[in-house]
Amino acid sequence: MISTEALATAVLRLCAAGCVFAEDEAEVLREAAVDDGALDLLVSRRATGEPLEQVVGWADFGGVRVRLSPGVFVPRVRSELLVNLAATEVGGVVVDLCCGSGALGLALRRRRPDIVLHAADLDPRAVACARANLDGNVYQGDLFRALPNTLRGRVDVLLANVPYVATRHLPFLPAEARDHEPRSALDGGDDGLAIFRRVAAEASRWLSPGGLLISEITEAQTTAAIDAVTGHGLTATVMTDDDLDARAILARYL
Repeated sequence: MISTEALATAVLRLCAAGCVFAEDEAEVLREAAVDDGALDLLVSRRATGEPLEQVVGWADFGGVRVRLSPGVFVPRVRSELLVNLAATEVGGVVVDLCCGSGALGLALRRRRPDIVLHAADLDPRAVACARANLDGNVYQGDLFRALPNTLRGRVDVLLANVPYVATRHLPFLPAEARDHEPRSALDGGDDGLAIFRRVAAEASRWLSPGGLLISEITEAQTTAAIDAVTGHGLTATVMTDDDLDARAILARYL
């Protein structure tokens, strides 16, 4: 049971720490705490800049509650565009590459229970988290090297929410991301597309005929991303969602 005084103190501490939505966050923390002492500890973690989702151990994403652990990338609302686009495809084999917590695959499977889902990530903490969320078919390794060879030529949808922040922009990210999320989940190299180019170069070996690669990009990366996929035999379309402030490239293997 959380006392009124403890909740009020939590709001004040979160305000002092610069949390814009202090009252809302205090309510979320209250739900996660068993007593005043536990609330105090959770508020202390949040006040030091740890993402709220890591503090409480979950994030709401795409209509599902995703388990999260400290140090695991927090799924962004804008990435729901990738799920929305994938959900319109015919059901089949789906791979969530650079899966992090497995949020994209989990949200897609809720909408399309007919899919056969596989996921992979390089970070062992992310893999453990994704396994807790997805219950199997989660692999650890570097991009396609993590996947079983039996998936070659059989992937109908390849969700690849790869790191796409240019290295020079990392210092300007919010402290929550810089200090509490793995750099490997953020750093996309000189122009933010280094990992994406690696995925584009190998995608045709893994996609089925008509299979689709879907990745999140920025507006400034559009031309270079299109060049990356068309240079490896894929056709490219760019989709945007103003409500989500999101942009994605869809690359199909014909």
